Amino acid sequence: MTYKFKREPESGLILVYIEIDNKFELKMILDTGATNTTIDSNALYLLGYDLKDNIGIVEIETANGIIETEVFEIDTFASLGLKKEKFQTQVYDFLAHGIFSDYNGLLGLDFLEGTRFCIDSRQNTLTLS
Repeated sequence: MTYKFKREPESGLILVYIEIDNKFELKMILDTGATNTTIDSNALYLLGYDLKDNIGIVEIETANGIIETEVFEIDTFASLGLKKEKFQTQVYDFLAHGIFSDYNGLLGLDFLEGTRFCIDSRQNTLTLS
């Protein structure tokens, strides 16, 4: 499967769309440097999720140091033609920590686990097999 992607004009970041529970769409950044997928808690809240329903808390290392994130299990999580059931994602309050973004999070390598992928930055395509 080959997917054409758009890039953020100023930064060159790769933009992807994810679908949650077959009904909600969020705009995220594909981050091959991120081990785990992370969603802004404000976006999850606006989709109707109760933020008290996390299944745990983990500490992760970021470029700015160690932070705590909540872990949520999403029934159905899809992007790039892949669909994961009972996908665990980290949730972090971007606004409370001074992160202002047009994106709802980062799609990390955990989502691509078990696939072979190639990013062609000349053609702006992502091929999955």
